Amino acid sequence: MSQYRYIVLGAGRQGTAAAYDLAVRGDAACIVLADANLAAAKSSAERVNALAGRRVAEAAQLALGSVSDEELASFFRGADAVISAVPYFYNLTISKAAVAARTNLCDFGGNTDVVWQQLELDKAAQEAGISIIPDCGQVPGLGNNLAVYAMELLDVPRDVMYWDGGLPQNPKPPLYYSMTFNAAGLTNEYKGDAVFLRNGEVTRVPALTEYELIHIPGVGDFEAFVTSGGTSTCPWTFRGRLRTFQNKTLRYVGHFEKIKFLEQLGMLEDEPVSTNESPVSPRSVLHALLERRFRAAPGERDVVIIYLKARGEKGGKPAEVTVTLVHRYDERTGFTAMEQTTGWHGAVVAAMMARRQTPPGAKPVEVAVPAKAVVEAMEERGIRCTVAIEPLE
Repeated sequence: MSQYRYIVLGAGRQGTAAAYDLAVRGDAACIVLADANLAAAKSSAERVNALAGRRVAEAAQLALGSVSDEELASFFRGADAVISAVPYFYNLTISKAAVAARTNLCDFGGNTDVVWQQLELDKAAQEAGISIIPDCGQVPGLGNNLAVYAMELLDVPRDVMYWDGGLPQNPKPPLYYSMTFNAAGLTNEYKGDAVFLRNGEVTRVPALTEYELIHIPGVGDFEAFVTSGGTSTCPWTFRGRLRTFQNKTLRYVGHFEKIKFLEQLGMLEDEPVSTNESPVSPRSVLHALLERRFRAAPGERDVVIIYLKARGEKGGKPAEVTVTLVHRYDERTGFTAMEQTTGWHGAVVAAMMARRQTPPGAKPVEVAVPAKAVVEAMEERGIRCTVAIEPLE
């Protein structure tokens, strides 16, 4: 029976996908799609209602930069769960409003430093009786849960390594890539450091390093390299339990060389440079160009790949678990693979929170959400993994 009220902040690609999943699988009585652009919110709500076959979604206008903390908390009151599908730099403010409103919250993350600030609200969230679970989505998010799932298939896990990417099914030069999410989110991954576990120690590794070619059986050949943010809080969560935890991004061969050149040119820098007109941020210019030239076109077919290996012991002998997830554009709903693996994972977590299946407090997704339950929920949505457990020599 439909009984829960949800709010989705951001009526873009991932927010719309999340709202749709809540409409058909989240026992939703009402879903409010809130966006600074009311027309976008209305279009998103209409699409969700058409796909769901019922009037469940409604639009609201909300400009996060223009509302007070008290107004935001008031907007949240009465909702069973909120999903933040807006840029990561809003998520701390949104989390504080969720605590004030006593409303569960998950988000699509994007920056581990912000996540740590959100997790500092753990005690306040516990006292409010709510769950705050940052960094949901594809990776981090689903990737964290798959790592735990693979670890649980071993008696003694020691090393976890995974590779992931969202890619066009028909890549075109020069980047062999199409953006299915915010340009700032993409370039954020290409800057700063990744955080891994190496020899049991939390270790920072610069983005755009440790290039390798990798063959994924049954899928193809790719290049992989370090990007920031993919592991989220996992290195700290698993410190003392694992020797290795690391993640690399997958791209078609030829992409890395182009991005590395842009980095060397300074196009990933925020510091303004002087021009004949006025100072301008190179990164802002890059964002505008990426949006103009490399935004995935409506209906463009894509594929999401997560390839994970966990090594350790099973039955007293060395063993390796391989988890392979390959998911493609959905022809029936028109949702991209990235929208499904990101938006639907957030919706799964939001529904769990509404049903009081997650612990109170501000917790990392790999701690707050049972891995097997997530895998089963994604399988119900047609997002399936193949799993192999093999002895190691």
